[in-house]
Amino acid sequence: MKSITTPISEDTARDLVLGDQISLSGYIYTGRDAALPKLVALYESGKLEKAGIDLKGTVIFHTAVSPAGVGPTSSNKFDIESSIPALSEAGVKIHLGKGRLSETTIEAMREHNSLYGIVPPVTALLSSRITEKRVAAFPEEGMEALHLLRVDGFPCIIAAAHGQTIGVSKKE
Repeated sequence: MKSITTPISEDTARDLVLGDQISLSGYIYTGRDAALPKLVALYESGKLEKAGIDLKGTVIFHTAVSPAGVGPTSSNKFDIESSIPALSEAGVKIHLGKGRLSETTIEAMREHNSLYGIVPPVTALLSSRITEKRVAAFPEEGMEALHLLRVDGFPCIIAAAHGQTIGVSKKE
């Protein structure tokens, strides 16, 4: 198990390989279908800094934050997967979720030294690793708002790194 603390440096991202088991600590963002397209729009319009969001070296966990806890959602949903290339370009180093990603997404992540980690779907374990949380943007989306979490020992497995993946599905 490799312990990684955010923000993640380019060298740390480059050194992670397919199948690495990592334990994340530090601040991570969360987002899914409602928040991620809005986050991409902020990035593309040059308004991330004005919104108080710095994505350099960060992690985005594909989930909602509810009173019941957090658990990964499918990263290959259109609104989520289509956000990955732009958010990788913006500086996100690890995208966390579940499911297979397309070859196009894997290649975009390779170009920006960004990785994809799968998270075990165990809500109780993940929730116990959150030490702080707040809404970072889009509060109108409720539990699907962009949240900033402080985590300690958040587990994941690197499932896509440097153009390689555990599994790739071709988009029809």
